Amino acid sequence: MAPRAYWKAYLKLSLVSCPIALFPAASEREKISFHQLNKETGNRIRHRKVDADTGDEVDNADIVKGYEVAKGEYIELDPDEIDAVAIESKRVIEIEEFVAKSEIDELFLHDPYYVVPDGDVGQ
Repeated sequence: MAPRAYWKAYLKLSLVSCPIALFPAASEREKISFHQLNKETGNRIRHRKVDADTGDEVDNADIVKGYEVAKGEYIELDPDEIDAVAIESKRVIEIEEFVAKSEIDELFLHDPYYVVPDGDVGQ
């Protein structure tokens, strides 16, 4: 399976702007992952979505988003309404200067990514 871009934006250097896509440089399959287990039984722990009042399990298809307007009082929102109020991000990386690798804290090198031109215009 081909990797999927984590993020798409524009790379801007002075007056030149190029559409880019950001990809992870390491696969999640290469990382070690753990499951939570019950210490007493050794059984795997599962997280379930349940109704806070009834305790009944709720299917993903029956879950909607809501905004709490007062304690315990919610307004249900559909995805179109949420998109309509979402703040548009600039999605531009502006290069101000280049620095030596020795000046970069190793914390920023923990999760490596690579940037590629996005689409025909980027090429």
